[in-house]
Order: sequence, then C-alpha cells, then structure tokens
Amino acid sequence: MQHIYQYGWIIPLIPLLIPILIGVGLLLFPTATKNLRRMWSFQSVLLLSIVMLFSINLSIQQINQNSIYQYVWSWVIINDFSLEFGYLIDPLTSIMSILITTVGIMVLIYSDNYMAHDQAYLRFFAYMSFFSTSMLGLVTSSNLIQIYIFWELVGVSSYLLIGFWFTRPLAANACQKAFVTNRVGDFGLLLGILGFFWITGSFEFRDLFEIFNNLIVDNEVNFLFVTLCAVLLFAGAVAKSAQFPLHVWLPDAMEGPTPISALIHAATMVAAGIFLVARLLPLFIVIPYIMNFISLVGIITVLLGATLALAQKDIKRGLAYSTMSQLGYMMLALGMGSYRNALFHLITHAYSKALLFLGSGSIIHSMETVVGYSPHKSQNMALMGGLTKHVPITKSTFLIGTLSICGIPPLACFWSKDEILTDSWLYSTSFAIIAWITAGLTAFYMFRIYLLTFEGHLGVQVQNYIGKQKIPFCSLSLWGKGVSKRINKNQNLSLLTMTNKERSSFFAKKIYPIDNRAKNVTRHFITIVTFENANFYSYPYESDNTMLFPLLVLCLFTLFVGAIGIPLSQEGMDLDILSKWLTPSINLLLEKWNNSMDWYEFFKDAVFSVSISFLGIFIAAFLYKSSYSSLLNFDLINLFLKMKSGPKRLLWDKMINAIYNWSYNRAYIDSFYTMSLIGGIRKSAELIHFFDRQVIDGITNGFGVITFFVGEALKYLGGGRISSYLFFYLSYVSILVIFYLFFLGHPILFEFFYHWSVFG
Repeated sequence: MQHIYQYGWIIPLIPLLIPILIGVGLLLFPTATKNLRRMWSFQSVLLLSIVMLFSINLSIQQINQNSIYQYVWSWVIINDFSLEFGYLIDPLTSIMSILITTVGIMVLIYSDNYMAHDQAYLRFFAYMSFFSTSMLGLVTSSNLIQIYIFWELVGVSSYLLIGFWFTRPLAANACQKAFVTNRVGDFGLLLGILGFFWITGSFEFRDLFEIFNNLIVDNEVNFLFVTLCAVLLFAGAVAKSAQFPLHVWLPDAMEGPTPISALIHAATMVAAGIFLVARLLPLFIVIPYIMNFISLVGIITVLLGATLALAQKDIKRGLAYSTMSQLGYMMLALGMGSYRNALFHLITHAYSKALLFLGSGSIIHSMETVVGYSPHKSQNMALMGGLTKHVPITKSTFLIGTLSICGIPPLACFWSKDEILTDSWLYSTSFAIIAWITAGLTAFYMFRIYLLTFEGHLGVQVQNYIGKQKIPFCSLSLWGKGVSKRINKNQNLSLLTMTNKERSSFFAKKIYPIDNRAKNVTRHFITIVTFENANFYSYPYESDNTMLFPLLVLCLFTLFVGAIGIPLSQEGMDLDILSKWLTPSINLLLEKWNNSMDWYEFFKDAVFSVSISFLGIFIAAFLYKSSYSSLLNFDLINLFLKMKSGPKRLLWDKMINAIYNWSYNRAYIDSFYTMSLIGGIRKSAELIHFFDRQVIDGITNGFGVITFFVGEALKYLGGGRISSYLFFYLSYVSILVIFYLFFLGHPILFEFFYHWSVFG
C-alpha cells in the first residue's frame, strides 16, 4: 500500500475543483449554473468525501506501520540554494486532514438548507471549497515557506467568509478587523521564518530541526536572537488561534453565516495556530524560556476567554469566547510539552464545538420567523426562552455538546481536558489552580447559554416563547424570506405610509414596508422587517432534516470520539489508539512516551474535575432559573441577598456589576486598542498631515508667493530709461559693498571706514 502515499498531493487539490468549475460555469453558462445551483452542494460534499476517505486510509496505514512519508521537488534553484515544494504525510497531518474533511462535510450538508434562500448560494460554496483547499494545503506542507503561502490563503478565505454578507456594515467591519489583526501575527511569522532560515539555511522541517539542534548543542547560536525569532513564529499562531492579546477578532467574526462559524472558528481555522506550534514543537522545546512563554499565553487565554463568556447575550459570541478559552487549554498543553494531550483536546473540542455552533444555527434558523416586538436580533439569548418543546432534537444535541465542553463523563472533552488539568499540577501549581477554576467557569457559562436558550431567564420573566403572546411582531430574515399578509381596510393605514428610506431589502427582490414603530427596533444589518397586525403570531419550528442530520452525526462523534484516548491493556502496558497513532511524531519530538496510567490517580482527579464542573452547573441552574431548579421551592439568590443588607449588600452589588461590566465590555481590551492604537495612529496621521500641509507645502508655496511679489515689484522698475537703470545698479552695488565691509570684509578695512566715519 506504499504507493498510496505517492498521491498525497491530490489532497488539497480535489476541493479546488469546485470554485474552478463554479467560476467557469458562471462565465460560460451563467443561467444554467444559477438554475442548477443546488447540485453544487452535492458535488462539494462528494469531493470532500473522497479526500476524507483518502485521509482515513493514510491514517490506518500510519497506525499499522508507524511511518512518515515526505515527497518534495525543486521549485526554485539559484546557485547553491534550492527551494523545494512538496507534501508531508505524518500523524499530525492525517489528524488535521480528517478533522477538516469530516467537519467540513457536515457543514456543507448543513449549509445546503441553511443557505438555500441566499442569492449568493454559489459564492458561498465556492468560498467554502477554497477554504478547504487552503487548510488542507497548510496541514500537508513540508516546509515553512509553503506553510506561509497556505497560511495567507487561509487568511484570505477567512476574510471572504466572515464578510460574506458584506453589505452589512457589521460584517464588513468584522472581516476587516479579522484580516488586519491576523496581519500583525502573520508579519511576525514571516520575520520568524526568515530569521530561522538565516540561522540554519533551510526551510525544510527535518533539516531545520536537525541543524538547529546541532547548533544548540555546540552553543553556536545567539540565544537572544533565537528567542526573538521563536516569539515571532509564535505570534502567527497567537493571531490565528485567537490567543491573548490578538484575540479581539474572534467574537466579531460571528457576523458571518453560522456554518462558517462552525467550520473555521470552531474546528479548523482557529486550530491552525495549534497545528503550527505542534509542528514546530521540536524547535521550541530546545529554546530556553519559549515553552514557558507559550504556556503563559495559553493560561491567560484560558482564564480571559472564560470570564468574557460569562455575560455575553449573543449566543454565537458566547460560543466564540468558549472556543478561545478551549484553544488556550491546547496552547497550555503544548507549552507544558503535552503534545499528545493537546492534539487529543483538539480532536474532541472540534467535534463538540462544531455541534454547538451548528446547533446555534438551527436555533437562529427557527427564531428568524418571529422574535417579537423587541430591539434585539434573533441571536440574542434573552429572546430564546422556552424553546425545548419546539426544537427537541436541536435541544438534545445542544445539551450533549454543552455537557461535553463542561467536561462531564463519558463525553469526549472530559477525557482530553481532564488529562490537561492533571498535567498542569506537575508543571505549575499556580497554572493548575487557574486551569481548574476555569473548568468551573466553563461549566457555568456553557450551562448559562443552554438555560437561557431553552429554559428561560428569570430576570426577564421569559417562561414561554414570546410568540405565544398576541402582540405585533417583526420578522427578521437572513435570507430574504418573510411572512406577509394583505392589509385590510380595518387595519392601520399608517403601515402603508413610507418613503424609500423606510424600505429594507437585502437579498429579496420584494421590498417590504417598515412601520414607523418598527424603525425604532430595527438595525441597519437586519435583512427584512415586516410588521403584522396584533392577531397574527407564530411559533419557532424544528429545522429540516438536512440540518438535523449533521447535528446527529456530530453528536455521535461527541459521544464516542473520546474513546481513542482511553488506555487499553495490551501486552503488559496501557496503550490507546491515539498514542499509537502519534508514535512517529512522538519519536520526531525526541520524547520517550510512556503511556502507562494509574487508574486510581485518574479516577481521583476525575472526581475532582467533575465535581468542579457540577458546581458550575449548579450555580448556573440557580442564577438562571429553569425547570431543573424549579423542583426547589426557593430562589437561592434571593435568599442569599436577603441575608445581606446595608454596606454588605452594596458591596455585593458593586462586585457583581464590576464582573458583569468586565465580561460584557470584553475586559475593555477593544476600548483600549481603540484609544491607544487606533487613536494613536489617527493622531499621528493628523500630525503628519499637518506637517505636510503646513510645513512642507508651506515652504514650497511660500517661495512661490515670494517670487510672485518680487516679480510684481520688479516689473515696475523696467521703465526703459538708462539713467534709472544706472541709479538702481549703483544702489545695489553700494548696498552689497557696505554689507561686505561691515559683515564679511577684512577687519582692517572695517576699522578704517569706522574711524573715517567717526573722526572724519
């Protein structure tokens, strides 16, 4: 089966056929291509399925043979320098390719229905396939230059997908913010690549690791310069994986369609930074202090992401900050040297978070029919109470994904997160305490999202879905469809009074009127707003089968994928599938992997971690009262607050408000960047503009004005009389002679004229 590796180069090229064919079809046969647009989803799924089967076949061979395959050919040859282009098939590559393809297939199937009413349906699938090509090319790259090329293509794909609805100002700003923020990290990545090439003279991973290790052993490198280059390389991963302080783009990226959030912001693109650090771990592990720096950034991101998710109202933003926190766990594991556990959590988190994002899309899809007379958009969790009986399948799958992220056994994320928490005690006690506290916060905010969405929020008294109330409502549609009724004579005729500015159309061909009352509750990024009479109301509905099928498949992954990391007894030692799969990579890292497990220690740590998770769930159940906490006859929070009065109650309120404001306002980091970076750049630009206009242009314009007035004055001297010319000539000469004698002339002459003028 060795010959199968020789065709590894087709892995990134197969999905590229979709954007090429769509482009050619729109160019040559535009009408037929648009009319048959639904067939492109089938072709996209088919081609990505071929890549998935090919990747699975390669992985099976690696597990059985413990092999690594690399093939390169010369791309640029200049004298003694040869830049090679090729592909590398190792366990890390196969893991990432399987994640990309399996999650990608589910997202494409889901998107066929989710984007069915969008006029840019073809563009969406072209972008998605182009992103799959870029990501697969990244994970199969055999050298740093090739990684950088596909790294930038992934950034371009992300820019296009986040700004897919580019006519929305928020979406346009979000894609620009993501692009600019990632450029900061990408510039650091480029400098780091060039720095290590200057040190080792190679871009190839094997040669780079070997040469650099020899230089370290022989003490022939400048450690300060090497550390700087390593930090610059790591900056690329910080930006792409939304690590502090370059995390600010991730929550805003939720303005893109939900399938995009599930694919690139939960399972694949944000995992590119984790992949890069894992790929370069043999380089980082021999550099002093860089591993500590990686773990420090990881633990800060773990805690920051969890605290920022506590008070978010937008369901997708809450999940985005959860993704940020979980990526911090992976980065922490890599900084601790836990290569296997980081990749294990990458696998389990990818399927669980993809399930949650697609579940949130199913909720938004059902909520877009009616959200009530409210100024919030349909992603606001305050409007989603009481959805349990309306979307039971979505609710069940979302609950499983929530419990998995919370770390509840035997779901997938329990096995991987628990191992990272256990390793943190061996690395640093302070890091371990933060990681374990964050595990409780994770359970709290994830169950908060679940309770607000499906069970309701006590604070806003949403006990059932707002659609049951007979009140006017506006239909918010992302795809241009809305419910409309003919207005009879008995209804308010003001509904028909409108101007062109009061119309709203995004994708739909029909223009719907907006009532004057509705203008106050809509935003500029809402697609369609239709105002109905008070006797008409609706209920949310369960999504179609093509959207539920990916949820059920991802639910199965969430239930069982954790089994690949459970040690099983084999020939006197504990061995799991994942460790055997990663054996070549572990050997490459110069590690001796001992996978034996003390089951007593494991269960002791598991009981502790699960108890912390249940504590977070318990607190969320009382803070956000639901059917689960209604079994009790009292409200714990009100009871607790009654026990406090006076200054203690005031102090408690201030503390709660401070935590809420910290979380809801994103820890004020965006405001700080706005004032310091954006404000500073604008002030610098204004200063440079003032200097250019007033000083540079002022000098030039001043000479022009002076020349103009001098010329105007001199033209009156040309009267045509020789006597006048001689007079002015002698006057000029006399002035110059006097100036020379008094200021530039010889001191003797100066004294002669001085005495002559004084004493005669």
